[in-house]
Amino acid sequence: MWRATVLTLFPDMFPGPLGVSLAGRALTSGLWALETRDIRDSATDRHRSVDDTPAGGGPGMVLRADVLAAAIDAADVASDRPRLLMSPRGRPLTQSSVAELAAGPGPLIVCGRFEGVDQRVIEARALEEVSIGDYVLSGGELAAMALIDACVRLLPGVMGKCESGADESFSEGLLEYPQYTRPQTFEGRPIPEILTSGDHAKVAAWRRAEAEALTRARRPDVWATRGGRKGSKSTTDG
Repeated sequence: MWRATVLTLFPDMFPGPLGVSLAGRALTSGLWALETRDIRDSATDRHRSVDDTPAGGGPGMVLRADVLAAAIDAADVASDRPRLLMSPRGRPLTQSSVAELAAGPGPLIVCGRFEGVDQRVIEARALEEVSIGDYVLSGGELAAMALIDACVRLLPGVMGKCESGADESFSEGLLEYPQYTRPQTFEGRPIPEILTSGDHAKVAAWRRAEAEALTRARRPDVWATRGGRKGSKSTTDG
């Protein structure tokens, strides 16, 4: 069973959104498991201290290496499970890395707080830093939830149709094409005629062209990693 082990100073934040909708139903059904562990349980003083001032000075506090290392060791996760630290300076989380994580046994995820985590525990416990975007949150918990949700929806049996996870944004290095449904006309805007033509080949070609056009316009960085798909042409091109 795929399992997420989360080390956090705020275990009451979980399961949170992970307890509802697809992820929640799958959790209740036993398709995956969630374990939350309080980092403060590994503190050794009566105040359950987990942080201290940064070496060299500066604002804020830093999560202590000894306390966090003890919390990681106490979790006693198998060596084949990835050890992740949610961090804005980490490698970007992508759909391909999500798919890789979903195909494995499930990660241990450390949720940082304060000004960060002592670098020595990152190195000593081989934590891989992962970022969900170029911005800073108050802590790693929301980022961990995003990562877990992205993985859980790819687990067998979680989504209603196996195709649901294969035909969406980033599944082929493209943003997803526009979607439409009833009514046929909304405030004077009709569904594109080709989508109701019944010609599946033309529908597929239209969707592909729209996905490529959207990716070029909105995510040139993603488009560039695909080599620009030389020779392809969108229906929206001039």
